[in-house]
Amino acid sequence: MKISIFGLGYVGAVTAGCLTSHDHYVVGVDVHDGKVADFNKGVPPIVEPGLEDLLKRAKERQLLRATTDCDDAIADTELSIVCVGTPSAPSGALDLSYVRMVAGQIGEAVKKKGTPHVLVFRSTMLPGSTEAIVAEKLADLESGDLLSVFYYPEFLRESTAVADFEEPSLAVVGSRDGSRPSESLMAALFGESAAVVNWPTAEMVKYACNAFHAAKITFANEIGRVGKQMKIDAKSVMNLLCQDTRLNISSYYMRPGNPFGGSCLPKDVRALTNKARSAGVNVPMLDSLLGSNDQHLRSLLSLVEATGQREAVILGLSFKSNTDDLRESPMVDVAQYLLGHGLTLRIYDPALNLSALVGANKRVIDVRMPHLAQLLQADLGSALGSKGVVIAAQKCAGIAELAAHITDHHHVIDVNGWTELRELPSHYQGFCW
Repeated sequence: MKISIFGLGYVGAVTAGCLTSHDHYVVGVDVHDGKVADFNKGVPPIVEPGLEDLLKRAKERQLLRATTDCDDAIADTELSIVCVGTPSAPSGALDLSYVRMVAGQIGEAVKKKGTPHVLVFRSTMLPGSTEAIVAEKLADLESGDLLSVFYYPEFLRESTAVADFEEPSLAVVGSRDGSRPSESLMAALFGESAAVVNWPTAEMVKYACNAFHAAKITFANEIGRVGKQMKIDAKSVMNLLCQDTRLNISSYYMRPGNPFGGSCLPKDVRALTNKARSAGVNVPMLDSLLGSNDQHLRSLLSLVEATGQREAVILGLSFKSNTDDLRESPMVDVAQYLLGHGLTLRIYDPALNLSALVGANKRVIDVRMPHLAQLLQADLGSALGSKGVVIAAQKCAGIAELAAHITDHHHVIDVNGWTELRELPSHYQGFCW
């Protein structure tokens, strides 16, 4: 198929690369000239394992190009996937302005083209959003059979997004009335085994999944804090709990450690609880997730303060290993706190390339840490220095590399259960164990 993808961020870029590997011709569309220029060179605008190779092969096979021109993209394709951002408004409500704008542009371009087109929303939106956007921007096209509209939630985890696309843990597609798309479309895009539901059900399942993930992380972290006070290794508790695969389901998020962050869980929990409040629905557990996550972050800061060190090193600033995503990263909050309390701070994160940051990811740094370039160290030894508290948030260096620089003047706080850190000649302290 010939497919245009609107929004070349994490979801859009991965979707583009993976679709080309299945022989689809892809036109990427974005308002950022830099992203478009990179895509036209086969260069990913983000850090995501495996994506660079996919885009490089796609360019070699002439299956990939990018443009800022919506009309050009629609004229050259038969199906469009919308992957633009849906950030949080100051109130916590979801901001759909980018989706509405793109939907309107696509609608006008389809009218100019004059032939049937398929539109697939993949941006995370609250239940009722697809129906509202269609009514506002696309009603005449959809009712006139010039446009078929589907909602296709994504379940891609940053740093494993390519593998998640190829082998999805869950596949759901929504149509207006829950009727099944054509078999050719199911085979080409959604997967023949995908569950087919109506628009609001497909929209809701994304929020249900992310709220559940946030609940699991919060639960594991709270057990970790309680266990720490009772001198219980919460990692062992969670390992035992997760042996019950019949009732406890999955072990993936059941690991005490870092507060949750990133571009999905905080934003989606805020949006869901905001929606519940506006509907007059009381959701005490969901309401408590962000507060508990904030408390977990404060516990980490207290642990750092208790070391008495005046120099600090953060290993891994992004919210997750093998990604450069700084949106709502807990370690950005840690960095700001330490600087505000007068500590000398150094940061080591080899996945971060400041010159490559774009869009919302770049705005995080421009607004919250404009001085990051002075804090970021390219060399591990320079970052660690000769003393200080080392906040090990990610495995961004090997134990042997760390051992060459860590001394008994360092105090290592293990945030994510990297127990090999105990072997280093420093004072070791586990966050929740």
